[in-house]
Amino acid sequence: MATARPEQAVRTAIVEVYAELARLGLNQGSAGNVSARLSDSSMLITPTGCSAETLRPTHIVETSFSGVSSDKLRPSSEWAMHAEVYARVPGAKAVVHTHADHATALACLHRPIPAFHYMVQALGGGDVPLVDYLPFGTRELGAAAGAALETRSACLLANHGTLARGTNLKAAFDATVLLETLSRQYLLALSAGKPVLLGSAEMADVARRFEDYGRQPRAKSKARWMVPRGP
Repeated sequence: MATARPEQAVRTAIVEVYAELARLGLNQGSAGNVSARLSDSSMLITPTGCSAETLRPTHIVETSFSGVSSDKLRPSSEWAMHAEVYARVPGAKAVVHTHADHATALACLHRPIPAFHYMVQALGGGDVPLVDYLPFGTRELGAAAGAALETRSACLLANHGTLARGTNLKAAFDATVLLETLSRQYLLALSAGKPVLLGSAEMADVARRFEDYGRQPRAKSKARWMVPRGP
């Protein structure tokens, strides 16, 4: 059984993910936040008001799922969204929140993403849901967003941004990038006309195909390479 990563390594990884989100333009300034599950009742999360340029591993805040922390820095104002995801999805080990441009544009239009492209299924189902608008930093928003991610790995937050979860920080980051890519493609399709949607049977077939997508047979030789599992 794999051992848990040392806390310092997790803190460093959170900082790296937050910086990469800024580098890709998925967050700007102090927007967005990143967390990783620490235990069954606590997490590590970026502090409120942080920026990618100044964030350091020592700034990452340890807080309980009820928002209680003994750290000098305050956790992100959106800690409740992260906590709700961890409480509702035992397999969730990391959560990423962004204000990515294209996804946020759809969220401001109150448009969930339908099955216009088969890769929508890679985020957990036949669509990307939209969470109704609720004030940022509230337990109500946390509960609504957490409920949306019980069956999906990413969602849109109305008039706000995105939320994604994963089995590790890379998976949550990858889901965030995929959501922004799909959002950009959907907006492009909408600008040219009415996208043709895939049906439930077609998306169910995609889901079956994803079960072994990207897997390679176990090597019988001493080869050291292995293609990463997708999508």
